[in-house]
Amino acid sequence: MAHPRSFYADLSPDTAAVGAGRPEWEQGEPVNPPVLFSSTFISRGVPGQDEPAYARYDNPSNHPAEQVVGLLEGGPNDAVLFASGMAAIDAACSLIPTGGRLVMPSHAYNGSLALARDLAASGRIRLSTLPIDQTEAVVAALAGGDGCAPAAMLWIETPTNPLLEIADGPALIEAAHRVGAIVAVDNTIATPLVQRPLDWGADVVVHSASKCLGGHSDLILGAAVAASAEHDGTLRDFRRIRGATPSAFDGFLLLRGLRTLALRTERSNASAAVLARRLESHPAVEKVIHPSLASHPGHALAKAQMSGFGGVISIELAGGAQAADAVAAQTRTWAPATSLGGVESMLERRRRWPGEFSDVPDNLLRLSVGIENVDDLWEDLAQALSRAA
Repeated sequence: MAHPRSFYADLSPDTAAVGAGRPEWEQGEPVNPPVLFSSTFISRGVPGQDEPAYARYDNPSNHPAEQVVGLLEGGPNDAVLFASGMAAIDAACSLIPTGGRLVMPSHAYNGSLALARDLAASGRIRLSTLPIDQTEAVVAALAGGDGCAPAAMLWIETPTNPLLEIADGPALIEAAHRVGAIVAVDNTIATPLVQRPLDWGADVVVHSASKCLGGHSDLILGAAVAASAEHDGTLRDFRRIRGATPSAFDGFLLLRGLRTLALRTERSNASAAVLARRLESHPAVEKVIHPSLASHPGHALAKAQMSGFGGVISIELAGGAQAADAVAAQTRTWAPATSLGGVESMLERRRRWPGEFSDVPDNLLRLSVGIENVDDLWEDLAQALSRAA
């Protein structure tokens, strides 16, 4: 049995990431929790809430990772793990009442937008999209008016992916709650070690745990943490009914990745800030987008509400899309691959994806900074930029 959540109440998140979810220290017991590869469990009579019965309902091997993510986000409940980040996003959107209006960033992750548009097209919800960094406009959209009802949910993504816009989380959450809206925050890029939206008053936080939380590009997994018991129960019911429960092995991989989250986050954030400054002076680069830079419109806000600036940088190439593709084809330490948050650095031209929204410039490269030596990363990137130019 793992130590209770209260055991970590006075410890830092860095320490909780390493120690939470482990078995109690008993002579001869393992340091790591066991992984149970079983789809079903011995169960007689009426299945109880505290005992496993069938792994689609709840997989006990995932409980340690759920405890760690819940603790890191600072919520009263453990996280709910899902078979993918999109499953977690879908579950959070299930909290919107039928016919309710969702206010979502126009530059959110394209999978989130695709799901929201699909729900709107079916008549399940109504959808309003606008830039999340335009606080006054978002507040006005939440209130409705001109025949438009107040919002039922506000979706916040900060920083956004891939334009890295910064939302004023506390102000927007307060405005949303004034009109009775639920607030969901996608905290994938920042991670709970950089910002904790539940502390701002958010109702639900979601993650693509495939990315920074797992950190090794070896699993597909999602997570959601609810601030209330009611929403936590709804998310768990959604997972069970829709069959979105992840495997025991994926829960194990997430837990193993979480043990080094603090070290990986510190390294990638620091390296990203160094690279962003160097990129600003490279002649082949037209624009650098990273919240650590004074040139970023959300720099002051990010500095106020985040403890770091994230490990993702976006750059626009002076040579256009052709130059961006050329850079991705000529790097040695940067893997030309999609996704982010892994120990390895990755880069890609986002508009190569047909589903990417048109506001993303055709010449934009998204860089996910890993944990390699920052000078090796810079030399490789600089040579590729120069050759492409």
